[in-house]
Amino acid sequence: MNTTTARIWMRRWLMCLGLLVYSMILIGGATRLTDSGLSITEWDPIAGALPPFGDAAWASLFDKYKTTAEYRLQNAGMTLGEFKYIFWWEWGHRLFGRLIGLVAVGGFIAFWLRGWLTRPLAIRFGILIALGGLQGFIGWWMVASGIGETSRVDVAPYRLMTHFCLALLIIALITWTWLSLGRGETRDQVAAAPQPASARPVAIGLLVLVAIQLASGALVAGLDAGRSYTDWPLMAGEVFPSNYVEGGLGFRSLFEGRAATQFNHRLFAYLLWGSAILAWLLHRGGPAERSFGVFALLVSGQAIWGILTLVNAAPLSLALLHQGLGVVILLAAVTLVWRANARVADKAPLTVLA
Repeated sequence: MNTTTARIWMRRWLMCLGLLVYSMILIGGATRLTDSGLSITEWDPIAGALPPFGDAAWASLFDKYKTTAEYRLQNAGMTLGEFKYIFWWEWGHRLFGRLIGLVAVGGFIAFWLRGWLTRPLAIRFGILIALGGLQGFIGWWMVASGIGETSRVDVAPYRLMTHFCLALLIIALITWTWLSLGRGETRDQVAAAPQPASARPVAIGLLVLVAIQLASGALVAGLDAGRSYTDWPLMAGEVFPSNYVEGGLGFRSLFEGRAATQFNHRLFAYLLWGSAILAWLLHRGGPAERSFGVFALLVSGQAIWGILTLVNAAPLSLALLHQGLGVVILLAAVTLVWRANARVADKAPLTVLA
């Protein structure tokens, strides 16, 4: 078996999957921002792949949507044309998920038939495919929270956060595996420029902060909290929002309160921003300076873009770019950890194909 050829094609497949998952995250963001996620009230993995044909099919789908609280409380009087707009966003989102599944399973089968899959690689790729399948179930679990309720016009923020975080885990694992299947010169580069001892714990700390920040952002998105307070650096003219703990919510304000979730998202952003700059300063003059410098630059750009998105009440274009850059920062943090851990991470992948 030509291990170099096998590695190259597997990395290409992983790159393709990564780009598809990244696109899926953006499509999902657009589906949420256009309030399209509850337009399809049923989950049918097979027949649901086909679009509606004919007026009768459209009328049936529209009638089912009219039974939801979102229609009754928010979109009453919506025309069929307006319904079609939100339907196509949600249908496209689901269809794209099916496409990712086909690419993932198709690649796995192709590598297996060519004899390229060792046991470690088969397990790694199998886990990725299983997580992709789980994501489909989580997606419906999320949508069901907005269909089954009599007064909810959006999906449950906890479930949106779970759906988003699982997508982030999948793309992070794809990136890690792609890096680990890198060509042999990676080992020589690591030996020539070893990372300082501080790089690994600092990189792991930054990755944890990025994960927390992205999860908190999902709660903000699920509650539309980003459009509730649009002044900065204050919130409704206050340094600390007086309604941080909302009546009737108590402790749950941390996860269900608009003021608390947005304030926490801002606070984590400041913490991540400061930590990224400090990490770069700590590693100036060493082999890790460039990596931490690029990361600090990305976080700084995201912070500025986040403020711009906030003060403009999170329009579709700005909000999508904010989300997309957040995912890029996550992958940059994953890469930081991988580089800091390269001596260990590089060994197994280079031998599983040997």
